[in-house]
Amino acid sequence: MFMGTYYNSIDSKNRLIVPSKHRDQLGGKCVLTKGLDTCLYIYSLNDWEKQMEKIAELPESDPKVRAFIRHFCANAVECEFDRQGRVVIPQPLIDYAEIKKDLVTMGAMKKIEIWSREVWETPDNEGKMDSQEYAEALEKYHF
Repeated sequence: MFMGTYYNSIDSKNRLIVPSKHRDQLGGKCVLTKGLDTCLYIYSLNDWEKQMEKIAELPESDPKVRAFIRHFCANAVECEFDRQGRVVIPQPLIDYAEIKKDLVTMGAMKKIEIWSREVWETPDNEGKMDSQEYAEALEKYHF
């Protein structure tokens, strides 16, 4: 279970130091992808597989489910930690999360969320979420 909030940053090579407490739980590798909000998600390989199994059960006849699958899976990358506990964040994910430098890294149960500190601290950051429709569509499937 991931929990806690950490303030960190990315370096000039787009590397993020994952907090050591979280790294220990991830086991050397992880999956990084777009989140449902203007953030990124990090999953352990095991939790990613479980998430994929749940997603595979959703009805692909629903256009919102298909859009969610594309949003979530097409942008996923498997990452390996370097000796300093860093992972490289691909530029498309940096752009999506509006990351400049400063980050808020937080445990969110089965995943880690990575937020641009500027986005996180914006009072209307929930107004920037374009994924409410995804959340509403998935709710009826008890997802």
